[in-house]
Amino acid sequence: MRSKFDEQLKKIKHDVVELGELAQTMLRESINALKNQDLKLAEKVYADKKKLMEMDDDIEHRCLQAISMYQPMAKDMRVIGASLKLITYLTRIGRYGKDIAKFVKELSDKTHVSKLVSIPHMSEIVESMIADALNAYKNEKPVDIQSFVDRDDDVDSIRVSIFREALTYMMEDSKKIERCMYYVMIARYLERCADHACKIAEKVNYMVTGVRVEIK
Repeated sequence: MRSKFDEQLKKIKHDVVELGELAQTMLRESINALKNQDLKLAEKVYADKKKLMEMDDDIEHRCLQAISMYQPMAKDMRVIGASLKLITYLTRIGRYGKDIAKFVKELSDKTHVSKLVSIPHMSEIVESMIADALNAYKNEKPVDIQSFVDRDDDVDSIRVSIFREALTYMMEDSKKIERCMYYVMIARYLERCADHACKIAEKVNYMVTGVRVEIK
């Protein structure tokens, strides 16, 4: 019985990591499609939404099945509980990638304003947060909470900076309003992805240590 449970738990963790990698890829490729005005890549990201949702549903079903069949306790239960939370956060990250990909078509025939302001740099920080949180889950290691606090603060500051810079361009040239409004929305999506990465880090830290922390 125990060996079957261990095998199922291992498969759940493997699939959560795979879901996380898909979500990361969707977010990264959406930004690359935006930068390069690559409609084909944007369409691929949008199409990946179906696989994302299917994986989310499948992992959730197997987590609930494992709880009902094996009634896990202590750390095993924390692993399953964290996995259920992680798939929600990761799916949302992937969906933000899909949402950004939708904007590529609207911006594909327009010259970028100021090289997309600071969106590429912002996305790199966010991606590093997601990757670190996912690696901590995969290896069952505590996360560096302060690192997440610092990077989340950086992301928040960059979002405000993007808003202010975009506002300046819009006031100077009305033809740039549509593009800059998209930039503001994308910056907001990236900020939300960073928030989800912080929630993942919190859940992983609790999974590993049994101690709850909050990244503010």
